[in-house]
Amino acid sequence: MSSENGVGDGGAEGAPPEQLALIRESVREAKVPRAKPRTWRGAALAGDLPVARVLVDKGVLHLDRYFDYAVPEELDAEAQPGVRVRVRFGAGRGRVREGRREGGGLIDGFIVERRAESDYPGPLAALAQVVSPEPVLGEELLGLARAVADRYAGSLADVLQLAVPPRSARAERRPSPAPLPPPPAPEPGSWTRYEHGAAFLGSLAAGAAPRAVWNALPGPRWSDELARAVAATLASGRGALVVVPDGRAAARVDAALTALLGEGRHVLLTADAGPEKRYAQWLAVRRGSVRAVVGTRAAMFAPVRDLGLVAVWDDGDDSHSEQHAPQPHARDVLLLRASLDKCAFLLGGWSCTVEAAQLVESGWARPLMAGREQVRGAAPLVRTVGDEDLARDEAARAARLPTLAWQAVREGLRHGPVLVQVPRRGYVPRMACAQCRAPARCRHCSGPLEARDAGAPHCGWCGREEGSWHCPECGGFRLRAQVVGARRTAEELGRAFPAVPVRTSGREHVLDTVPDTPALVVSTPGAEPVAEGGYAAALLLDGWAMIGRPDLRAGEDALRRWIAAGALVRPQGERGTVVVVAEPTLRPVQALVRWDPVGHAVRELAERAELGFPPVSRMAAVSGTAEAVAGFLGTVELPADAEVLGPVPVPATPPGRPRRPGAPPPGEHWERALIRVPPGSGSALAAALKTAQAARMARGGGEPVRVRIDPPDIG
Repeated sequence: MSSENGVGDGGAEGAPPEQLALIRESVREAKVPRAKPRTWRGAALAGDLPVARVLVDKGVLHLDRYFDYAVPEELDAEAQPGVRVRVRFGAGRGRVREGRREGGGLIDGFIVERRAESDYPGPLAALAQVVSPEPVLGEELLGLARAVADRYAGSLADVLQLAVPPRSARAERRPSPAPLPPPPAPEPGSWTRYEHGAAFLGSLAAGAAPRAVWNALPGPRWSDELARAVAATLASGRGALVVVPDGRAAARVDAALTALLGEGRHVLLTADAGPEKRYAQWLAVRRGSVRAVVGTRAAMFAPVRDLGLVAVWDDGDDSHSEQHAPQPHARDVLLLRASLDKCAFLLGGWSCTVEAAQLVESGWARPLMAGREQVRGAAPLVRTVGDEDLARDEAARAARLPTLAWQAVREGLRHGPVLVQVPRRGYVPRMACAQCRAPARCRHCSGPLEARDAGAPHCGWCGREEGSWHCPECGGFRLRAQVVGARRTAEELGRAFPAVPVRTSGREHVLDTVPDTPALVVSTPGAEPVAEGGYAAALLLDGWAMIGRPDLRAGEDALRRWIAAGALVRPQGERGTVVVVAEPTLRPVQALVRWDPVGHAVRELAERAELGFPPVSRMAAVSGTAEAVAGFLGTVELPADAEVLGPVPVPATPPGRPRRPGAPPPGEHWERALIRVPPGSGSALAAALKTAQAARMARGGGEPVRVRIDPPDIG
C-alpha cells in the first residue's frame, strides 16, 4: 500500500514510497527458506530417466493404476523408486502451460519406477515434492500388495495404507542398529512332544521351506515353541515373521524370544507401541537391521528381508480379519507370502480351523501333531451338563449353576483359581422362552426383552414393561436368561461363594495374568487371563448360545473358544477339570470331550465339500439396497460356473445400537447376495467384481454397493 492510498498512524503503512522500496529490497535479499515450487514451471527435467511412474493414494477402483509424472532435475537424486512423493492430481488437458500440465489437488503417492519415456502421449505434470528420501516401498512389498488387492477385489492404494505405516520424520532421522550375526540353531526343546517336531525345526535350520499345520498341545509352552521355530530360521541366515491375534499373545512370544535369543534380534509390531516407535521398528526391519518380527494383524505386511518363515497363531480368531478395505485375512496374506517368497509356512493353534484342515487334505501342508498319549497327558478332564441335567436340577433353575458345575468349582477352589467363561459381557441378560428357547420379543416393537434384578422384564428398545408375556411359538409362560453377561454372572457367583474373590476380564478391562491363589475369574471368550501354574478348573457356561448362532462357523468357533479356555487348565493328572454346559450329543461338545479339534475340522470340511460351502468353494458377498444390488448383479459379467444365492434381507441395525461391520446404517434396509464359484475360479470372480465395481464408481451416482471376498459370516 502506498501513501497515496491512505496514510496510517505509523509503521510500514504510513511510510513514504522510498522506505517501502527499501523494505521490499531487503526482503528480496534475505535468505529465507522458500517452499518448493508447486508446478516447476520452466524447470529443467532430469537428464536420465525423466519420467516417474507413481501410485497415487486414491483408494477408488477405477483409478487403480499407475500415473506418469515428470521428474524435475532438482528432485532427480531423491526421486527414487519406493519413496513417498506429493503430486498434483486432477488437472485436465486444458490446463497446460509451457508444455507442462498444471493444477489439481496435492495428494500423496509412491514412486514405483523411473522410466526413460512415458506411454502417455500428452503433457505430464511434474512431481510436486519428495516427502522423504527413505525408500519404504520395495519390489517385494509392492508385489505382495498387488496380489492381495487382486485376490480381494480391492485397490492397491488401500492395501498399501494397511502395509506401510504413517511416516515419522524423527524416526527416519534415527539410524537403525547394526544387524547381528545369525544365532546358533536352538535345541528342539518341547518340540520333541510332537511327531516330526524335531525334524521340522531341523529343516528350518538347514534352510529348507517346510509347510506345516501345527495342532499345539494345551498349556503355556506354545510361545516357547514358536520362538524356537523363529530361532531355527534365523540360524539359517533368513528372516521370520509371526502374526498373533492380540497384544497379549504378542507379548508372550516376545518374552519367549528375548529369553531364548536375547535383545536386538527381533521387533514387536503392535499398536500399543505408538506411531513413532512402531515406525522406527518397521524401518529397522525394512533396512535389514532386524530379521525377525512378532506382531498383530498389521504385521502381516512387515518387509522382512530374505524371508524364510511365516507363522500365524490361532487363525480362527476374528482379530486376524482386517476391517478396512479390502478386508484381507492374515492367514491368506501369509499364504500368499509363502508362495511368492517360497518360504516355510507354519499355521498353529490349540484348535483347528476348516481352512487349516483343507491345507492338509490338499497336500499343500503336512500335519504337525502329538500322539494320543501325549494329548491325554496334557489335556484336562472334560465333563458335560446337558438340557436333561438342567431340567432335573432345581438348583440350576434358581442359581444358573448346575450341581455338577457347582461341585467342580468348589473342588477347584481348594487347589487354585477357577475360570468361568461367559459368552457375553455386561450385566443385562436377554430373555428367552424357558421351554423352546425362542427369543422373547416385545409385543409393541418386537425389541428384545431384558431383565434387571427381580423386576418385570422390559423391552430393550422402547422400554415398555411386559408383565404378561407368553411365547408365540409354544405358548409357554416361563422366561429364562438367554445370555447372562459377565458382570451378572460374577455377582451370582459372588453370592454362591461369598468368601472367594471374584475377578472379571472383558473388553473394558482385560486381565493378562492372575495369581495362583483361589479365586473365581469370570471372562468373556478371548479375554481369559493366564493363571500362574494353570487353572484348577474351568466352567464353560451357556454353550447352547454359542453353538446356536445362525452362522456356518458357529460350531467351529464354539469349539475353538472352549479349547482356548480349556488349554489354560491344568492337566487331568493334576486334577484339572473342565465342565461345559451344552448338549453332550452335539459334535463340537464331543470333540471337546475327546480333545480332538482336528477330527472335528476334517468332518466339517467333508460336509462343506458336499454342500459347496467355503473353503472348498470361493464366495463373495454383495450387499446394499435392493435396487443397488439388483443393478450391480445385472451389470457384472460373472464366470460361467458362478452361482448366485439370494438376495436376502440383511438384519437391520437397531436405532441407538453400534453398527456392526458390514451391517446397514441405522434406518436403512439392505439385501445381500452370495456369489459362489468352484475351486480355480476365485481369481476370475474377484476380477469380474472389481471390474463391475470400478465401472460403477467411474459412472458416479447411484447408491453404493459393498463387495467382500470370502466374508467370515455367511449365515
